[in-house]
Amino acid sequence: MALNENEKINEIDVNEMDCTDTLTFWEKFGNIFRSKSIWMLHYCTGCGAMELPPTMTSRFDMERIGMAPMATPRQADVLLITGYLSVKTLRRIIYTYEQMQNPKYVVGFGSCTLNGGVYYDSYAVISRLDYYIPVDLYIAGCMPRPEAVMSGFKKLMDLIKKGEAVGWKRYQKYYDWYKKNQIRALGEVYVKDEFHE
Repeated sequence: MALNENEKINEIDVNEMDCTDTLTFWEKFGNIFRSKSIWMLHYCTGCGAMELPPTMTSRFDMERIGMAPMATPRQADVLLITGYLSVKTLRRIIYTYEQMQNPKYVVGFGSCTLNGGVYYDSYAVISRLDYYIPVDLYIAGCMPRPEAVMSGFKKLMDLIKKGEAVGWKRYQKYYDWYKKNQIRALGEVYVKDEFHE
């Protein structure tokens, strides 16, 4: 269930940069290579997913900058959220995010992941993704064009190379805060279906 106006989430500054402790030489070295080979898992929840095929094909060709799609969360580095999230979908997103190996990054497409987009006042739509999992980068647009998607991916690569994409560290550090928000929205976080009982 979505939050009422009376139920406000207590915000903490999870965007503070105290998670970027001094990096060792080998961590910096690893970040350079990590930024050159990014495997992504796209969770196509809305209309932003329509911009991924043109981004992958010959005109833009995201593989030339080192990005490729993966089939499972355990092989992926980046989770792409490409549209609005319903309460039911949020449960699957959290489950998928927690299966990914560290370091892991989240990219939100369009205004839907920021404020719910055109469904901002719906009881069934989550309006702030970063209350439930950390988002490293938002790509602007409704829906973002392939040029904006490629620009966003290059920005993510720069953040990884510099060691500034630390959403996964924030998730570990503020796990109780994220979990409290997840439980408030979902009641419980466990996936219940015929495959996960």
